[in-house]
Amino acid sequence: MSRQLRTAALAALLGLAATLACAGDADDWAQLGRYRSANATLQARPADAARVVFMGDSITEGWGEQPAGPFTDSHHVNRGISGQTTAQMLLRFRPDVLALKPRLVVLLAGTNDIAGNTGPMSPEAIAGNVRSMVQLARAEGVAVVLCAVLPVKRYPWAPDIQPAPQVVALNRLLHALAREYRTGWVDYHAALVDRDGGLPTAYSGDGVHPNAAGYAVMRKLIEPALREQRHD
Repeated sequence: MSRQLRTAALAALLGLAATLACAGDADDWAQLGRYRSANATLQARPADAARVVFMGDSITEGWGEQPAGPFTDSHHVNRGISGQTTAQMLLRFRPDVLALKPRLVVLLAGTNDIAGNTGPMSPEAIAGNVRSMVQLARAEGVAVVLCAVLPVKRYPWAPDIQPAPQVVALNRLLHALAREYRTGWVDYHAALVDRDGGLPTAYSGDGVHPNAAGYAVMRKLIEPALREQRHD
């Protein structure tokens, strides 16, 4: 298969994945059932005072497949779901985060909102959903690390959208939110962005999702943030 055909096939698969994630089960739009069994297993175990939940989309979910990722630590729990937007994450925030009684939640969300996976969303509306998740966490005594959305120049499944400036605008709002609520802040965008506002091929195969090198950069950034929160 030629490189051009492989690229076209990948774009088609990504589009299908995004469509399925948006549609999901008609009775479970937020995919509340995705981690129900895993959550029940964790809740049946003794309390874990060091537990950290990573909430996010495919970027978080895919991180769990990395042999050197943060989920080699048994205290770290992956609750990423491919294709999800902040509205879906907000609906499952209680069962997938708060009910697990973590010490900390790492929240990386918003790129699929910009892609329009569940309909048009402004940066302000996206940040509003993130604010609600931060408020829920604080109300339950759970510390928060907010993460900047990764750079992206083009979504293969939504090629008409120009995401780079929207990502910058959203990250500005998220950083302000982190300062307002005194949460942790990890700027993946600054560490990974190229001169065109995208995710370079050195760090990604499709311009949206990190490869092993991209995840390695992310791990170097998240680990100090986790240590800092541990000592607060």
